[in-house]
Amino acid sequence: MRAATLAVSSLLVMVTPSRAEQLCVTYAKAKIVADDGRYLGSVTSVYDPESILNKYGNYGNEYSSTSIWNEYGRYGGKYSGLSPFNPYATKPPSIVQNKKTIGRLTVNRTMQGSVSPYFLQKCKYQ
Repeated sequence: MRAATLAVSSLLVMVTPSRAEQLCVTYAKAKIVADDGRYLGSVTSVYDPESILNKYGNYGNEYSSTSIWNEYGRYGGKYSGLSPFNPYATKPPSIVQNKKTIGRLTVNRTMQGSVSPYFLQKCKYQ
């Protein structure tokens, strides 16, 4: 967990506050879709039952099989090829806005269009 926090901190240092806010707006209301086609939630308010940021919903709960935050699950485990937390994953979830892929949800910084789930956690969505 410390390494993840450090990685988030270093990411936020590299991005100016105005750029971070702009990125948060870009990903607002986007859908998260696994490479196998499974819907994994949306990037919305912590109160939205569909949100990956709602700790009590199916997509934000650390125990749900459809949550990226389930570290033992197919979509959240650090060894799963479909997980955003596998730094070597080649098929992390897509970030989809208006039926178009606008990025990949992954901690793999070498992947083009990568967006860390930890970054999205820092955004404030209403």
